[in-house]
Parts: sequence; C-alpha cells; structure tokens
Amino acid sequence: MSLLVIVRHGQSQWNLENKFTGDVDVPLTDAGRNEAHTAGKKLKHIVFDQAFTSTLLRANETLSIILEEIGQTDIPVVKDSAINERSYGDLQGMNKKEMADKYGDEQVAIWRRSFDVHPPGGESLKDTAARVIPFYQREMEPQIIAGKNILVVAHGNSLRALMMYLENISPQHIAEVNIPTGEPRVYTFSSHLKLVDALYL
Repeated sequence: MSLLVIVRHGQSQWNLENKFTGDVDVPLTDAGRNEAHTAGKKLKHIVFDQAFTSTLLRANETLSIILEEIGQTDIPVVKDSAINERSYGDLQGMNKKEMADKYGDEQVAIWRRSFDVHPPGGESLKDTAARVIPFYQREMEPQIIAGKNILVVAHGNSLRALMMYLENISPQHIAEVNIPTGEPRVYTFSSHLKLVDALYL
C-alpha cells in the first residue's frame, strides 16, 4: 500500500480578505499557520518519503509547518510551478463580492468553478489540469508504484485538477467540489495504482 496525501495551504491573507488570489504570492495568516499545525498533528502517524509543493509562499510555509509538526524535515522536497494555483488573470487582487456585484453571481461562479471557462486574462481549470496531471504522472506515480508515501501541499484549483484525475470526477461535477484549507485528504493505493480509498482526516 502507498499513500498520497494532498493538503491545500492554510488560510492566506487574501483568503481572509475575500480576494481572488491566483498565482500572486500572498503569505499565510496566523489562522492559516494554525491550520497547518493542525494538519501536521493529523499526519503524525504517516512516514513520508517525498514531498511536493508549488513555488508560492503560502504553500511552502504550510508544508514547512507540517514537516516540523511531524518531525520529518529531512525528507526530499520538490518545488515546482506545475502545481501552482491557477492564474485568475485580471481578477487577481479583486474582491470576490465586488466582482459579483459588478458581473453577477452566476458569472463569477462560472469563472471560479467551471472546468473550461477562462476568467479574463487567466487560466481555466482545464488549463491548470494540463500542467498538473502530466507533472503528477511523471513525478509522483512512479513513486506511488514503488510503494512510497507522498505529501503534496498546493492550492485549491491545482488540487481540484488532481482530484478530477484521481477520483474520475467529471467536468460537470468538479464545479461542486471545494477543497477546505489545511485539511489533509488521504488516497490509499494498492499495487499498480489501484485507488483503494480517499478520505479527509
């Protein structure tokens, strides 16, 4: 059996301020750091062989806190922009409520949750999946096949793209999926990448 654990970073400053963050580098809040510590406490029973994170500060800081919490700061860590948050383009830094007031709730919901609609100047979830999934297949699948335990700390949309692939979620149903900050989701695989279980801790 191998484990793949995914964690969305803790609350960031722009999460708190209800802003579109995207690939802007925004730090964690104190609440976000607490979420990371709590995530670490939930993962103390797992010995990891490798960790992956994006190049963005909020994910890096969350991972560092988790590794300190579980006493595994010496494992190899790969940082790669392939699992960065999707770009929200012109919406980045804008307040979500103000954008909903301007463009309508339905349009903002489409920009945030749909699979293949681009926000103005930004990436769709489909675009995000086009970089996340090949990276997963190339960098993580061989380690899972080899029986290793992998920790991934990334972002709401990069992890939603990965969830689509791992759990065979349709483009229609992914719109209903929201990944909470700081809550580990554990995938258990048997040999040959057969998914046995997926659950939040």
